Amino acid sequence: MDGDTLFSTELRPHRSARLRSLQTLVLLIAVVWFVVGLAFAIAGAWPIIGFLGAEVLLLYGALVWNLRAGSAHEVIDLTADALTVRRVNHWGQRQDWTFQPYWLRVELEHPPGRSSRLTIASHGRRLVIGAFLPPREREDLAERLRGALLDLRAGPVQPDSPSTSTMA
Repeated sequence: MDGDTLFSTELRPHRSARLRSLQTLVLLIAVVWFVVGLAFAIAGAWPIIGFLGAEVLLLYGALVWNLRAGSAHEVIDLTADALTVRRVNHWGQRQDWTFQPYWLRVELEHPPGRSSRLTIASHGRRLVIGAFLPPREREDLAERLRGALLDLRAGPVQPDSPSTSTMA
């Protein structure tokens, strides 16, 4: 059972839009701003068109940057030997942490809220996981991870052991 995965999950930040929908939104805003800019140009305030164009470009850049940041993710794998956290940032850079699962603590700051952190800790090392998750998902992850660690520490149940037999 050393190489078997007992728990595995991939955490990704939620993004409600895709690139195509962002491009459509920015195109609609650009058309509206063009009409507004045209009205200002007819009134004699032609420099406004440049500022409105700059706003559209900055908006598009910010939305694409936010979408790209959504490609960051974390993978958590638990085996009998180790709990491994692999974090990949939005640039594709990968970082790995390994913890011994029998000494691992899963801690969620209370009261759970937007800024509460979910950490795993062992032997003086701490790692915040799922920082981009909403509070309810962070609580759910903590419960599932604690459950998997408890199952691991309990060990395999023997079918003939006295603790699993029923008394007549």
